[in-house]
Amino acid sequence: MEDINKSNEKRKRISKNRKKVVKEIEVKNQIIQHTEKVNKQKRNRKLQKSENKLDEKEMILKEEFSFKKEPLKIIPLGGIEEIGKNITVFEYGNDIVLVDCGVAFPEDDMLGIDLVIPDFTYLEKNKEKIRGLVITHGHEDHIGSVAYLLKQINVPIYATKLTIGLIKNKLEEHHLLKNAKLNTVKQGQTIVLGKMRVEFIRSCHSIPDSVALAIHTPVGTIVHTGDFKIDYTPIDDQKIDLGRLAELGNKGVLALLSDSTNAERKGYTMSESTVGEVFDKLFMNCKKRIVIATFASNMHRVQQIVNSAVANNRKIAVCGRSMINMIQTAVELGYIHAPKNMFIDIDMIKNYTDDQLVIITTGSQGEPMSALTRMANGEHKKVNINSNDLVIISATPIPGNEKFVAKVIDDLMKIGAEVVYSSLADVHVSGHACQEEQKLMLSLVRPKFFIPVHGEYRQLIAHRNTARQMGIPADNIILMKNGRVLELNDNEAKITGSVQTGKVFVDGLGVGDVGNIVLRDRQHLSQDGLIIVVLTMDSMGNVVAGPDIISRGFVYVRESENLMDDVKALINVEVMKCVDNHIKDWATIKSTIRDSLRDYIFQKTKRNPMILPIIMEI
Repeated sequence: MEDINKSNEKRKRISKNRKKVVKEIEVKNQIIQHTEKVNKQKRNRKLQKSENKLDEKEMILKEEFSFKKEPLKIIPLGGIEEIGKNITVFEYGNDIVLVDCGVAFPEDDMLGIDLVIPDFTYLEKNKEKIRGLVITHGHEDHIGSVAYLLKQINVPIYATKLTIGLIKNKLEEHHLLKNAKLNTVKQGQTIVLGKMRVEFIRSCHSIPDSVALAIHTPVGTIVHTGDFKIDYTPIDDQKIDLGRLAELGNKGVLALLSDSTNAERKGYTMSESTVGEVFDKLFMNCKKRIVIATFASNMHRVQQIVNSAVANNRKIAVCGRSMINMIQTAVELGYIHAPKNMFIDIDMIKNYTDDQLVIITTGSQGEPMSALTRMANGEHKKVNINSNDLVIISATPIPGNEKFVAKVIDDLMKIGAEVVYSSLADVHVSGHACQEEQKLMLSLVRPKFFIPVHGEYRQLIAHRNTARQMGIPADNIILMKNGRVLELNDNEAKITGSVQTGKVFVDGLGVGDVGNIVLRDRQHLSQDGLIIVVLTMDSMGNVVAGPDIISRGFVYVRESENLMDDVKALINVEVMKCVDNHIKDWATIKSTIRDSLRDYIFQKTKRNPMILPIIMEI
């Protein structure tokens, strides 16, 4: 029994110990599992922290990269709130690309001024950054200032074949062709200028070889339309490349700079080919001599005149230096197609009957010295207008020229000529897009930012309104001013400052030497005339001879002897006052004479002529 009891106790002890060991093992396993769980959590936390740090570093790197990427600067130096003088600076870092370099024509108050060109001060200060001048087409308001720019900075020029040909003519006149860096590009070609690439896109305008530009920059693509219209039946079959514009729009365009000239006009601009149909009707069965005035640069119009002349067995004579140069260049380069011996010298017109002749001339804007104006005045040496002439003015007056054109039409009709102009027949269509074409451009390009250019203020506003209708947010439409600096990046566009800009007047051979003060004097002279007072005095201040009065544009001296006698008496009194007060300074004496004489003449005549006292000493 005892042995049995011992054996049972032993089994109990073993069982108890076994349970204890199992429990210890379970506890140890739980501790191990807990430890592993804790360690895993710690490892996960460390990994998360590490990943967060990497994300933070990545964000910092991205921010630094974004911060370091410079904005693109767009600076118009001309062409905004005006027609003409187009020139725009595209600046990225140390690279500048210029687009166009045109002239404006003088306004009525710019007496004696021949041309108005942009102020190149900013370009002179940054000339080492300029990589090239890119030209959109060959009109004067886009190439007219090239020679004046090259006199200061000899930049490489990139343009299509016809545009280069027209620029060559200008540089030859200024004796600059020898050292000019002219580069001919083709439509569809892309050139690299520093960190920017400029793509030439086929466009359509009233002159062949026109292009729009896609300027590819590190911050995005900028599309510059140049002057354009959307003509589905152009004379040269060179339609605007809408496909490429749409492709750029699909990829993303940062900003669009678009022609605003016809932004106030609804609908579409008519095709240039419609003018040819009107010419055909006017030429058909016409027994009169035909004289056609149009813009010298409108080669598509000239081509249609050639087509109608060929169809009606007429020879063509050309009047006006700019017209002769333009047609000669276009024929040489193959942009105007005409049979051999189609063009005759103006001196040969006497050898042909009226029904065998067409005369193409300048003067569609009624310019005072143009060939058509001289014909209308009977002052042209080669062409005498008579009742057997049909005169076609194939242009509409540029705003401000309406009176000049109307006077030419009146003068031609007084001679007895038959005159056809845009009010009577569709002998002209514009080269610029109307609202529906501008909408199409916006729809294809789909820019993030929109900048209306090439127009007066009301036209820029009208283009802005069209862009709003197309869904471009008002905050993304920027109305620029000449000289303002617009900075663009992926996220924003903002005006950050301005640079020196303005108008530089060309008067004869002088460039910039006529300013506002000179113009004000010319205005004064033109409105009120001039009085010159000449005195001879000795060293003691006594009047030895005079005063003599010379008047121009004020009154005729012989018919106003009493007034002139009173003026002389007044001058003597003023000079004696100066002598009595011991004033011998000539500047003071001149000033006294000028002030007293001005007040007296205004009191007597209510006029305010310019008064120039001249004192000579013996």
